[in-house]
Amino acid sequence: MKPVSSLAVALAAATVLSSAALAQTATPTPAPVTETAQPAMAQPAPEMKAVLDKLTELGAKPIGTQSVEETRKGPTPADAAIAVMKDKGIQPDATVAAVKTKDMMIPGAAGEIPIRIYTPEGTGPFPIVVYFHGGGWVIADIDTYDASARGIAAGAKAIVVSADYRHAPEHKFPAAHEDANAAYKWVVENSGSFNGDATKIALVGESAGGNLAANVAIAARDQKLTAPLAEVLVYPVAGKDMTTPSYVENANAMPLSKQAMEWFVSNVFVSKDQAADPRLDLVNRTDLAGLPPTTIINAQIDPLRSEGEMLAEKMKAAGVTTQQKTYDGVTHEFFGMAAVVPQAKEATDMAVATLTKAFGD
Repeated sequence: MKPVSSLAVALAAATVLSSAALAQTATPTPAPVTETAQPAMAQPAPEMKAVLDKLTELGAKPIGTQSVEETRKGPTPADAAIAVMKDKGIQPDATVAAVKTKDMMIPGAAGEIPIRIYTPEGTGPFPIVVYFHGGGWVIADIDTYDASARGIAAGAKAIVVSADYRHAPEHKFPAAHEDANAAYKWVVENSGSFNGDATKIALVGESAGGNLAANVAIAARDQKLTAPLAEVLVYPVAGKDMTTPSYVENANAMPLSKQAMEWFVSNVFVSKDQAADPRLDLVNRTDLAGLPPTTIINAQIDPLRSEGEMLAEKMKAAGVTTQQKTYDGVTHEFFGMAAVVPQAKEATDMAVATLTKAFGD
């Protein structure tokens, strides 16, 4: 059962003095005091807990407690998932393992950026998924999110182009957004060079990358570019409000906490006021109509859960075909852990179903 997402109310009962004598002399009993209780954070499912425990065992420190350089060098949830696989003797899915990769550099908005092209088994030409990784626009890279891209390529039988982008604080907002748009344009224009079919193209992004994917879809609409047939946003950054129910519930969650999000904001933006930019504050945009069919995937134990759910409602209200699901018992970063976390396999299947339907396969 999901935890109560709004603040619970604790009622105190007053003691009634029945003695007539005391009633004549005693000070009137004060009115009952209503206290606001903090909602308890949900407990992770056993498989998710095993990954979080391994992350701690590997020496991960809470995001926001170290410098950018130290944080980038630290173990990641992906490292923990791989370690759990080794501990349990779990082998990668054969179809996933068969996906081939090619690394290259392409023009970004201000210099070259890395991409990795994932090609599934088959002859092609293949549909294309442009994928953007997470990391708060500060940490992580293509390698960190390798499992997500491989799983999508294998499941959707599509080429996945995982595009990196400039990171903050070296490159402040909107550098990553500009690079994401440049990467999408390059993929459309050069799809034939890697056996891709640009008439069947979609977007996927996780966390900060989910925000990038959403913005690329908006840019494609506004600039009359080749339109993506679908987008899958996995626990996207979609708002600026850090007082939502999920932020309150999961303020101290691993691996993403409220402190971590505040740390990302401090590194990404020149000033906190920039978080109100419509590219960040998607839930308050008034121009969401005309976007492709959208699937939004959220984790229960995640500060970003509420804004993902709100974004889904806003998109539906704008007439966008939208489905959203929050997976219980899992945390931010669960999506790429299909080999060890059952909910991650379910979420990957949901994403793949969205993509294959859009591609007409």
